[in-house]
Amino acid sequence: MRVIRGLAPGLVCLLSALLLACGGKGAGTSSPTLGTARGALLQTPPELVSTVKASDLLITLNLASNLQLLSLSGAPVCDVLLYDIEYATVGGANESTTASGALMVPTGAGSNCTGKRPILLYAHGTTTDRAFKMTDMSNAETLFLAALFASKGYIVVAPNYAGYDTSTLSYHPYLIADQQSKDMIDALTAARTALPYASATLTTDGGQLFITGYSQGGYVAMATHRAMQGAGMNVTASAPMSGPYALAAFVDAVFYGEVNGDGPVSATLLITAYQRTYGNIYANAADVFSPQYASGIASLLPSTTPRSQLYAQGKLPQYALFSPTPPAPQFAAITPPTTPANLAPVFALGFGPGNLLENSYRLSYLEDAQAHPDGGFPSVTTGIAAASPGLPWRQALQMNDLRDWVPTAPVLLCGGDEDPLVFWFNAQLMQNYWTSHAPASAPSSMLNLEASVTANDPYGNLKQGFEAAKSLVAADAVSHGATDGGALAVEEAYHAQLVAPFCFTAVKTFFGNQ
Repeated sequence: MRVIRGLAPGLVCLLSALLLACGGKGAGTSSPTLGTARGALLQTPPELVSTVKASDLLITLNLASNLQLLSLSGAPVCDVLLYDIEYATVGGANESTTASGALMVPTGAGSNCTGKRPILLYAHGTTTDRAFKMTDMSNAETLFLAALFASKGYIVVAPNYAGYDTSTLSYHPYLIADQQSKDMIDALTAARTALPYASATLTTDGGQLFITGYSQGGYVAMATHRAMQGAGMNVTASAPMSGPYALAAFVDAVFYGEVNGDGPVSATLLITAYQRTYGNIYANAADVFSPQYASGIASLLPSTTPRSQLYAQGKLPQYALFSPTPPAPQFAAITPPTTPANLAPVFALGFGPGNLLENSYRLSYLEDAQAHPDGGFPSVTTGIAAASPGLPWRQALQMNDLRDWVPTAPVLLCGGDEDPLVFWFNAQLMQNYWTSHAPASAPSSMLNLEASVTANDPYGNLKQGFEAAKSLVAADAVSHGATDGGALAVEEAYHAQLVAPFCFTAVKTFFGNQ
């Protein structure tokens, strides 16, 4: 569930010179007092970080590494005012804290650049960078939002989440559905307060609200739609992308040996966040984490130290989530599993010396999963999470699994069924649940970029473009000496560099039809 780092090496080397006309830090007043009402804007007026001219954005998209994004987005129409907002919210244990985010306001002479405009509420993907912020135009997600949405007339609200940037929270409540949806709603509330200051009333809230997000953000977007619907708040449509919606089934799959890419990072963020939120995942970190990692793990992520240094310092393994020794003889066949064949090399990387998690904890988890099986993995029965798991972490995962609601506004799920980071069955399980429960008046739909093009396929061109992009990545790898036909290169680029831009484009089309 990694953050989208970029489209290609060298993607953003010229962004600062081309795009940023920065305002000074601290323009306006700030009052980040804990205990302030949730969603309160803590700057008046909000800080203008930069003005992104449509012409400069077009130059950026004309860079060789961005030609694919330009072909997908088309030429920018509006200039974009990029603001930093800070707001009051809560942490995983409902403690008062602060968070920050980006507010993108379209402006300019275009007919769709001012006046009443739709709002796009966006949730970003996983990052270990404590200083991460969505106002940074070198982030690929920020560039996607600017090119596809803000420069086409959408007001964009993109929180950084509690625990990042200037947030006073000392940890990040990773995949805590209640907290992350509150954080999104609070960012939206603050952005609506900021908008009159930011746009000088030329650009206003037109009443349509669209919610989307990628990877971790796909989960957060869905949790936010669920929470807003439950509170009677208006949602026009949502489009979660490549998210771990069926969270309990997803983590079960990992413990059954289907270790996703970035397994140690996502496991560390998830376990420590749940411990901080619920307090009962472990009595001692060494009960779960191997001795070489246990002492500092609770406060390790997110960090201002780059991942590469954390690996080099021995604070986190790069790949090895589990021991290569089966926790019990009956689990030898899944240490690691060898099917499906296309993902077997990814699974195998998750087993090795210096493993993050104790073998005894994996055994406890697997025994609980067998005693209280998930209805969606390893086989589909009820399709929902186990009703009464015994292990505290599985109890928390069940609580945060999203297979318990039915949308009343249109939803599009987008991703690819060969994703090695967030497995496609998450989308399949959600769609299956909705197919059996959702009212026909608000249909949900699912876009698998790997699926064959059908007659009158609204996303046929995107599927074809996605296949062509994969072929280019593979061919480039072969030209540089790859002997596997480029399969490894495609696998490494799949989640962040290949699926992401095509799903973002599909979402733009989907929202435009609402």
